[in-house]
Amino acid sequence: MALSLADLMAVPALHLKNLGSTRTPLTAPIDWVAVTELENPQAFLSGGELVLTTGARQGTADAQRSFVRQIRRAGAVGIGFGIGFEHDAVPQALIAEANRWGVPVVEVPYVTPFIAIGKLVADARSADHYTKLERLLREHQVLARALLTGGGLPALLRKLAGMVGSELSISQYGSEVFSTSGATAAATDGDDDGWHAVALSTGKRDASTLWLRKPFRDDGIVDYARGLISIELNNLAQRRHTARQIAGQVVTDIVRGTVEAADADARIETLGLDPASKYFVLLVQDSGDRFAMLSTMVLPAELHSAVAAVIKADEHDELLLIVPSQLGDPAGLGRALSRKMHDVGITEAVGIGGSYAQANGLRWSYFEAREAATRGLDVNVPERLSLTSLLLASGDVPMAAMAAEALGPLVAFDTAHGAELVDTLETYLRLNGSVAAVADALTLHRNTVRYRLTQIAELTGYDPAVTPDRVQLWLALAVRRLSPPA
Repeated sequence: MALSLADLMAVPALHLKNLGSTRTPLTAPIDWVAVTELENPQAFLSGGELVLTTGARQGTADAQRSFVRQIRRAGAVGIGFGIGFEHDAVPQALIAEANRWGVPVVEVPYVTPFIAIGKLVADARSADHYTKLERLLREHQVLARALLTGGGLPALLRKLAGMVGSELSISQYGSEVFSTSGATAAATDGDDDGWHAVALSTGKRDASTLWLRKPFRDDGIVDYARGLISIELNNLAQRRHTARQIAGQVVTDIVRGTVEAADADARIETLGLDPASKYFVLLVQDSGDRFAMLSTMVLPAELHSAVAAVIKADEHDELLLIVPSQLGDPAGLGRALSRKMHDVGITEAVGIGGSYAQANGLRWSYFEAREAATRGLDVNVPERLSLTSLLLASGDVPMAAMAAEALGPLVAFDTAHGAELVDTLETYLRLNGSVAAVADALTLHRNTVRYRLTQIAELTGYDPAVTPDRVQLWLALAVRRLSPPA
């Protein structure tokens, strides 16, 4: 602990005498001892020093009063005046000026060398620094042990909160992911609500922040904890990504129908799911760079018990959540997921599938969710089980092969000639076979639309103007859009 003038006065060997006013406190900690004989030492002081002098440049009362004022402006804790050199006693003008400004003055006798005072202060500061260093090292060990012995980030935060005497919170993408209390700083800007923000570096663009409620104590432990928290947040993100990839491999086999029913149930159980229970699927498709964030982000608290999986397809990537039916309203949970994605910066639609049991039920829900995600709303609830989804979920009906056979010639022609036959067909079917509406939508002449329809009929063998053929082409396009990853 740093010494004060009162502590020095209590050392008999120093023979110090307080000559200042009894109203002037002597309890301010001494940061250092400065010995000077300058008339104005203010430029060489940083505050908190005990200034020792023999008054060699203070031959007049004006010089003595000026010296006191300079000492006070510099923020020194007091003056130790050595007698027996230039002065046989501490000058009265210096004492009077010091009392006026509340600057402590102690008399240092001739027999007490200044170095003795400096050594005591330095030893005390060194001991204080060593004590703080020992405590800091112990706190380092406590935090590392809390993190590495199974407690994880919550245990580390609880230990850190006790060390700094404050509530803590961690936010990512602007929303809270961990907290030591019900209080939250994620929605605030820190200072305005009494919170202090410490940026966390995770190597990702997730704007991670450690928040500490003011006031708090910090002797250097926050910087150490900051490094541990950053590493752990990055590790958690990597573990979430890996777990979702593994789950995606299982889900891919199930939705493709490549495993027998008994094997499918066993695969579902490896995900921690009960095949006999009902689940529904929340699904998000994204083909941009943001999917890396989507595949690692923390789920909303309402969906922590859901199983998350990522599936990579040729044209897009998918994040799907397998949610127990008893967890809550599917639409409400879909909205919670949508809000979380908006925090991350992803605005893709959320598709919701129906609630079913068994592996086939999971497949039905998956295809319903894929179809729902194409409707354009932020959150799309399932409608009646569509013919397309039901056929896709049936492993006995080779829908993907039928779609490829019907549309393959159009895709090949578009690729070879830079044509837009597939787009024209989709628009024609979506607009209920109106040539005029298709021409307006695609900014084409009606004869151009009719010519393209003739090409489609010739290439595929299906005439879009004939109802049975139109149904076949419509199913082929729907299957092409909703087919599971290869």
